[in-house]
Amino acid sequence: MCLSIPSKVVKIDKERNVAVVDTMGITREAGLELMEEDDVQIGDYVLLHIGFIMNKIDEEDALESLRVYNEILEKLDEEERRSLVEEDDNCPNRGA
Repeated sequence: MCLSIPSKVVKIDKERNVAVVDTMGITREAGLELMEEDDVQIGDYVLLHIGFIMNKIDEEDALESLRVYNEILEKLDEEERRSLVEEDDNCPNRGA
């Protein structure tokens, strides 16, 4: 199952055209190639797919989604939670 969990942009490397995003406490890099130049800023909430930022999401909607995810994750232990968040990086549906 692939999840698209809202992630907050915490850093942008314009030279490499990547952003560092925080997805529920886990940081990872995401490509900016699919976004307009300078459309993504530090502090924005974004959705990722196959390692690329696909679009920005309204902060209010992002926070509501994260609240629901947190309710679900409270029922999982740490390893299950990390696995769920990182599963997106290895989603078998990538490139489908």
